[in-house]
Amino acid sequence: MVRLPLTPDELERGQRLGALLRHARGERSMLDVALEAGVSPETLRKIETGRVATPSFQSIAAIGRVLGLSLDDVWAEINPPQAALLAR
Repeated sequence: MVRLPLTPDELERGQRLGALLRHARGERSMLDVALEAGVSPETLRKIETGRVATPSFQSIAAIGRVLGLSLDDVWAEINPPQAALLAR
């Protein structure tokens, strides 16, 4: 299966997701969070740095649970209102 290149909006959303997760993780180690969420530390690192701009739903749900983030909160943070997008 060939994967289409990500759009600039998708890449930017991935950067916002990574920043949100890094901020929510705070002083906790990446290893501890990854293990508790059941994902590899490498996967968490790639998500936090934006290298994986479209991670799986399961990964985000698990990481969010460990960090105390609801999926609604994650969605709201990474998808700014349309007015903010149009102002760019």
